[in-house]
Amino acid sequence: MTDLVLEKIGGNNFDEFLSLIEQLAQYEKLTPPDAEAKERLRNDAIRPNPAYEACLGRYNGIAAGYVTFYFTYSTFLARPTLYLEDIFVREEYRHRGFGETLIDYCRSIAKERGCGRMEWMVLTWNKPALQFYEKSGAQRLDWYVYRLNREQL
Repeated sequence: MTDLVLEKIGGNNFDEFLSLIEQLAQYEKLTPPDAEAKERLRNDAIRPNPAYEACLGRYNGIAAGYVTFYFTYSTFLARPTLYLEDIFVREEYRHRGFGETLIDYCRSIAKERGCGRMEWMVLTWNKPALQFYEKSGAQRLDWYVYRLNREQL
């Protein structure tokens, strides 16, 4: 058991959440959300039927990490799938069980909502994340990821 306190993302903690998203983008060497994307993130999280769900993890009152997820559907299982979009723990808070707490939170939500599975993607160069996920029992799949960008839609 860790001392990580979980709280859902809302108006009172959204700016801390955005700061963590920017830190994840820096870690993954990606472009962080611009001002318009940040506003969409806020609106999509706090509207009556949110597009995604997010949870902030606090340690001694400090935002130490977060997780975001949403649901897809498996026609083969005829059940929803919890899709883990982001999981991030700030570097100075790693190796304390916080990542496991965030994963376990998602597992409990997936069970509670009758999901048939959880899925997510990992950057191939992110060896610490690969090891973490495999240690938690996750299996790497033999699938390629394809994407059409907004301009290609």
